[in-house]
Amino acid sequence: MSDETPDSLIPYDEIVQEALRAVVGRVLGEIEAGGGTLPGEHHFYITFKTGAPGVTIPPHLRERFPDEMTIVLQNKFWDLKVDEDGFTVGLSFNQVPAKLDVPFSAITAFVDPAVDFGLQFQATSGEVEPEAHDDAENDGGEGKPHPAVTESEDGSNVVTVDFGKKK
Repeated sequence: MSDETPDSLIPYDEIVQEALRAVVGRVLGEIEAGGGTLPGEHHFYITFKTGAPGVTIPPHLRERFPDEMTIVLQNKFWDLKVDEDGFTVGLSFNQVPAKLDVPFSAITAFVDPAVDFGLQFQATSGEVEPEAHDDAENDGGEGKPHPAVTESEDGSNVVTVDFGKKK
């Protein structure tokens, strides 16, 4: 018998990633169905690849965030629309309104710090390492610090999925 794990012919990592991104879609869909208002203290930090296929953001934001950006959905967002492939939302950046179209496949992290819940998604194999960038500071953040999405050893509900590739 060999100690080496055989390569799977079933793409489990892709299936799990897709299912977890569907969680984000369902949560955002429920917010849309509820009139676009977040219940209680809930608010979301959503990180996504700005250069991913299907992402549409204004040119000035793409220049500032050429690889990845984090947005905050809290008090100041509008026109949230969710479909099976992604979402569209209006946000303000330095008092300038902007419309963003983000496919679920572009999302790399989703966090709701109000309930200590987070999902982190691995980058697809064709992507390169991200360049350093500033965190987005859209006007919905109310000055709260950006939570780090990491594996938690304290029993919180942060889920990190990392299927290592064989070398």
